[in-house]
Amino acid sequence: MTAASTFIGGVLHLAIIPMFFALTPVNVMIFFLVSGAGQLFWVIPVLKRWSNVWYYVGMGGTAILVALFVIAVPARGLPVSELEITIELVQIVFIIGSIMIVKERTTKAKIGPGRES
Repeated sequence: MTAASTFIGGVLHLAIIPMFFALTPVNVMIFFLVSGAGQLFWVIPVLKRWSNVWYYVGMGGTAILVALFVIAVPARGLPVSELEITIELVQIVFIIGSIMIVKERTTKAKIGPGRES
């Protein structure tokens, strides 16, 4: 769920570039390119179950993307598209999934190896 959500978010961020190429300033295209590529990369630490630090950084970066969207679109009174809603939802799913993974890992670490119930 967590890897799939960041993958979908990355693909959708990258899909925005050609969809609005003629209307989008270069700096905004670069932002979506970097955001999408970063989210696609984040599939690797999730699938390979790297340390919690990767989850914290991923959650933080994704939360920043959500906050930037809220500031840039609805807060300015601009209409919100179905694509934008989808992107924000999968990003929120990533954050929730990451929280669940970190919480599970932390709980197992506190119980100790071999003492799970």
